[in-house]
Parts: sequence; C-alpha cells; structure tokens
Amino acid sequence: MAKKEKDVVSQTFHAMVESADRKFGRVRDLPLYGRAQQNHYFQKVFKAYMRLWKYQQENRSKLVDSGLNRWEIGEIASRIGQLYFNQYMRSSEARFLVEAYVFYEAILERKYFDARGSGKPKVDVGVRFKELRFYARFLLVALIFNKVDMVRLLAERFKGLVDDSMTNFRVKFAELTLDTYRMMQCLEWEPSGSFYQRRPVESVYQKHPVESNENGTVIDHSGAVSGLIDINLAADLTDPTLPPNPRKAVLYRPSVTRLLAVMATICEELPPETIMLIYLSASGNAAHSNLSQAGSSGGSRKSSKDKVVSGVYGEDKSSAPESHCNGKRESSDYYDNYLWLGPRGYGGSNALYPGDIIPFTRRPLFLIIDSDSSHAFKVLHGAERGEPAALLLSPLKPAFKNLSAVDTSHCGSQFTFFLTAPLPAFCQMVGLTSADSDMDFYNDAEEILSIAFSEWEVILCTSKGLDLVWAQVLSDPFLRRLILRFIFCRSVLSFFCPLEDEQYLPICLPHLPNSVSARSEVVQSAVFRLANHLKVADCFQFDDT
Repeated sequence: MAKKEKDVVSQTFHAMVESADRKFGRVRDLPLYGRAQQNHYFQKVFKAYMRLWKYQQENRSKLVDSGLNRWEIGEIASRIGQLYFNQYMRSSEARFLVEAYVFYEAILERKYFDARGSGKPKVDVGVRFKELRFYARFLLVALIFNKVDMVRLLAERFKGLVDDSMTNFRVKFAELTLDTYRMMQCLEWEPSGSFYQRRPVESVYQKHPVESNENGTVIDHSGAVSGLIDINLAADLTDPTLPPNPRKAVLYRPSVTRLLAVMATICEELPPETIMLIYLSASGNAAHSNLSQAGSSGGSRKSSKDKVVSGVYGEDKSSAPESHCNGKRESSDYYDNYLWLGPRGYGGSNALYPGDIIPFTRRPLFLIIDSDSSHAFKVLHGAERGEPAALLLSPLKPAFKNLSAVDTSHCGSQFTFFLTAPLPAFCQMVGLTSADSDMDFYNDAEEILSIAFSEWEVILCTSKGLDLVWAQVLSDPFLRRLILRFIFCRSVLSFFCPLEDEQYLPICLPHLPNSVSARSEVVQSAVFRLANHLKVADCFQFDDT
C-alpha cells in the first residue's frame, strides 16, 4: 500500500509539472510588445506553480523516496523567477525585477542545481544546461538590478561552469548584447544605481529559509507573498517616489519583417502626444567595418511613462553610394544603402533600408542609427510623411588614441557608449583606465560633465532658434539626456579627430542651435576643462581662445 501511495504521489506531481509547464510556455511565448491583456495567463500560471510548490512541500519525503531530484525543485523556482523577469521586460516595472532577483538568489543559496551537493559522481548534461541557463539569467537580472558584488560572484562561478562544460559538453547562451544592455539601462530610472536602495550581497534566506515560508501562500503577480520571497523585500529595495519605467521590447537578430511588425504594433498602440524612439545598431559596409554590434528600437511617451525598445543584431554587408539628380533626391536613394540585421549569407529579408523607416514618420519619430552605414539614413530628413523626424547618426568609424589597445569586438559601439556612459566612453577613447586615477579624481570629472550638461540644457530650453522637432522631445528626460550626450560626443570627436574627418563625426538632423555646436565656446570650454582635469589635453586640437 505504501509503494502504491508513493506511486500515486509521484504520478500526480509529474502531471502537475506537465500542466504548469504548458501554462508556462503560453506566457513565455507571448510577445514582449502589444497591448494584449496578459494578466489572465500570468495569474493562471502562477496559480499552477503555487499548487505545484505546495504539493511537493506536503509530499516531499514520498517524492524523494520516489526519486525526486533537487534540481527538479530548483527548476520550479527558476521558472517562477523567469516569469517575473519576463513580466518585467514587458512592463519595465521594477517590482517584477526585484521578485526575479529574490527567486534566483534563493536558488543560488540552496544550490538546487549543484551536482556536487546531490551526491552523484557525474554531472548530467541536461542538469548542467539548466544550471548554466540559471546563471546566465541571474547574471542578467543582477546586471540590470545593479548588484555589482553579486555580478562578480556570479561571473566567477559562471566562468568556472563554462570552462568545465566546454571540456565535457557543447553550450550556447545569451541573447543580450553589450550595446542593447547599455541602451536598456539608459532608458530606465533604476539601473544607474542611485535610484535603488543599497543592500549588501548576502542571502535573505539566512534569516528566511525557503522552506520556512513555503506554506502554500498564493503566488500573486502583483507582489504578494510567493512562498519563496520575503514580503517586505520589494519595499526595501525599490523607491516608490520614482515615476514608472518606460516599456520596452528587446529583439535579438530579428528578420526585417519581424522588426517592422513590432515597430508597427508599437506605433499603432502608443497614445497620442507620444514620440516613437527607434534605436538600431547594426553593420552595413563590409569593406569598412569589422564590428559585430547589437541594438534596439523603441517609442517614447513625453511623460516618460511609455517607452518601447526593441533590439537587432547585424553583421557585415555591402552598400552603395547615394545618388542625386539635379540636386533632387531620387526614390532609389532610399533603397541603395542598408543595415544588415541577420546572419551572413542570407537575402533581402535581413536588409533594412532607409525607405523602410519612412512609413513610421507619420508619427513623431526619434531615430538613432549606430552603424558604419548610418549616414545613408540622412535621406530620411525631408522625406517624412507626416511629422519631421529627429535623427542622431553615428560616425562611420570609431576613434581611439591607441586602436591596438582596444578590443572593438568586445567593447561595444563607441557611439552607443557615448550616448549611455559619456565619461567612460571619453576615457576609453583617450586610453585611460580605472587604474589611472582614484575615485575622487573620477568623481570630479563626473561633476565637470554634470555641470556642463546642466548649462547646455538651459541653453537648449531657452534657445529661440531651436527647431520644433527638438523642442517637442526636450520635455522627456531620457530623450533630453541622449541629446546632451550627443552634443558632448560630437564636440569631443571634432577636437580629437584630424581635420574633422566626416567619417569620424556623428550627425544630427535637423541641426541643433549654433549655441551648442561642436566648437561653440560653451561646449568647447567644457570639453577643454574635462581634458585638462584628466591630463589628456594633448590628445585634442582645441581652437585658440
């Protein structure tokens, strides 16, 4: 009778696992964009995992006797953490990121996937893949959450697992590139670190073990007790005074048709009085580029409550020069050059032309192109179909004091780096490292830049000659910050690069006021102060003043 009872328990448990997995698949596969009501599915899958967790708690000994492994318990917890993170990616609400972090930390502390704790002499390849996926996901959550100490710990352990796995198995992970990560953080309040309340990297489960709270409490997506988390943790870690984060949809290596479909959905569903932000980073001309980059595109609400970001990946592909006839733009200009979004060797479904963007100019558009073919998108200026677009176009080549000392294949795009972290980008360009200065010295440099940005902001907001295109985006703090960082980037490169070679300079259309031009007195003086402070003024050719 006892064996039969154990068999029934085991069969019931695995049936519940299959049912929960099916519901999980429905939620996991929902697109990260669009206005479809997804809460119904989200609640159903959490209820399924709540019942599953409660059942395994009440029947733990019988399940263990029937062969239940620790990794199977960890898999349930990992799924819940993944669900929270997916919900964060759909909504950008910080509470979901907090929940995901706490679930993953519990798994780490209890070593659910650690084969050494299971008593088995050999690691099962399936369990190892689950463990690697867990570390990859936790690393991403910790990065976005700005838990630096935890990131270092996870990276060290992850590297050890990867090294071991490369010896014994074949692994592929991660669909978030450095450029996409940087732009995601640039379009959120929290990731800068100053917005989160700091906590040391120590397990809350030393005080609140996982088992002590697993009493079948309803897992509620709105932030209630989940059975694995501390009910007060979200309140401890987040700042309720901040406005909501912008919504994002991040894409990795999409086909052009999928990218356009996502953009169309976002454009259609953005409320009135909004600006569509599209950020794309991809390679263009194989003859001039050895960069493999990634990026994102999205939309911005002026109140900062609604932004959407989607990402693309690009590899090298050839492009053709622009053509003009009697000073007039030909329709072929819109389809000569392109960005290459997909893997090498595929056809036109991976080529994004400037003309593909034109339909989206029926709404206000803020377009950032980071590519060695970015200047091809100048043809969009004046070709809009409803609203003038704001264009920020990257240089065609990066510029470094010592190119041989910079691994461009691993450091991301220089232009995106300037837009998302201007001081580190400046230091990278002139060859400075963290070992070259102490923290106070670096903080003083940050202060120089902060004061300059504040001054330029006032000039922009009070400029009588400011184009209406820029005027309508300045009210958004995220877009305003991108504009200020572009001004800095453009000025730095104009003094750093020989003879103002256009291929090393970014472009903005329509033009910003002359008062904040690359060589205006107020902008030049700030770059000069920063270069002097960092003792790298000899790297620049400043105008005589």
